[in-house]
Amino acid sequence: MVSLTLIGCVTSGPYVWVDDYVAPPASAEKNTVLVQGDVITIRVYQQPDMSTKTRVRNDGKVSIPFLNDVDAAGFTPVQLAQALQTRLKEYINTPVVTISLDDPRPISVPVTGEVNKPGVFLLDPGSGILAAIASASGLSPFASWNKIFVIRQVPAPPVRVRFDYRDLQAGDRKSLQFQLRAGDAVVVE
Repeated sequence: MVSLTLIGCVTSGPYVWVDDYVAPPASAEKNTVLVQGDVITIRVYQQPDMSTKTRVRNDGKVSIPFLNDVDAAGFTPVQLAQALQTRLKEYINTPVVTISLDDPRPISVPVTGEVNKPGVFLLDPGSGILAAIASASGLSPFASWNKIFVIRQVPAPPVRVRFDYRDLQAGDRKSLQFQLRAGDAVVVE
C-alpha cells in the first residue's frame, strides 16, 4: 500500500527523459547483494567436497558442506566468500573461496495505468521497459505513447524517467539499454 501511495505522489510533476537520465555511478550498481531465491555456486579451491551450488532459502541461509546453515542474504558475494574463508580455517589451512551468482531472483515490477492487464510482474534482472509492457499485455488503446514513466525510488529522492514508445520500437539505444531494478514501477499515462 505504501508503494502505491508513493507511486501516486510521484506520477505528476517533473520528470527526466531517458536520454537525459544519469544513472548512479557504476560502482554503486555493481555491489550485488544476495537475496532469497538467488542461486549461487560456492567454490572452495582444491576442495570439491566443500564446493556446492545452492539456492538462498527464504530464511536467508544456504546449506554448505561442513558448515551446515550459513547466513547469505544481505551479503555481497565477496563478503560471503570472506566470511566462509574465516569459518573454513578450522578445516583447511588457507581456504580460498569464490562465490558466483548463477541465477538471480527475478525482480518484482508493478506496471499500472493504460496497459491491458495492470499488475505486478516478475521480470529477469536486467529487463527493460518493453519486457514490462509485454508482461502487462501491451498498451491500451487509450495510452499516450510518449507518456511512459519509470518511477525509480532508489536512490532517494524518487525520479520519474520518461520514455516514448516509438523510440522503444525504433530501437533507440538509450531507451533499450535502460534496465529495470528492484523498487522500480512502470506507469503508462
